[in-house]
Amino acid sequence: MPSLVTPVMPPGGLSMSAQPTLPIDGNSLLRPWLLSDAAAVTRVFQDPSIQHWHLRRADSEDEAREWIKQWRGGWENETACHWAVVDASNDKVLGRVSLQSIVTVGGQAAISYWTAPEARGKGVCSRAVARVSSWALEEVGFNRLELGHSTANVASCRIAEKTGFALEGVRRRALLHADGWHDMHLHARVHES
Repeated sequence: MPSLVTPVMPPGGLSMSAQPTLPIDGNSLLRPWLLSDAAAVTRVFQDPSIQHWHLRRADSEDEAREWIKQWRGGWENETACHWAVVDASNDKVLGRVSLQSIVTVGGQAAISYWTAPEARGKGVCSRAVARVSSWALEEVGFNRLELGHSTANVASCRIAEKTGFALEGVRRRALLHADGWHDMHLHARVHES
């Protein structure tokens, strides 16, 4: 069935090249996940704050390795792009930023993130989100990035605001967390022509 629109991002636009490493600043960078990061992922997902705002937990390094395999596969099939946020001097995992639910026809994706407990409050996450957003919108050709978070997650809302994601509204009872239903803020950034 022929399409009436030309895709914003042609098929293969991501997967025909290797996933890039993106410098953030002199102290940190975004790089593709490695299977050797499984211990760091398992450790971070033991944190009560991570468990509060996420829907899954990692109980073992084997489980974390399976997640990493899935994250890496997202680039190959152009459904997601996942990066480890790492310290540029020692490659220590500081967090994660990802573009998920990619729709190449419309050039759309949902951005998500987390930060290791020891890296919080230092601007690591907001700089990483800003870098992935500028890469996606200005370098790759995405049209729209959405960012959703629980209305109770004040820290996540601050990151959205700091990185230029405008609040578009509230999705009522949109996501079930371990502690019950949460209303979700919907923020977005669009490509400025």
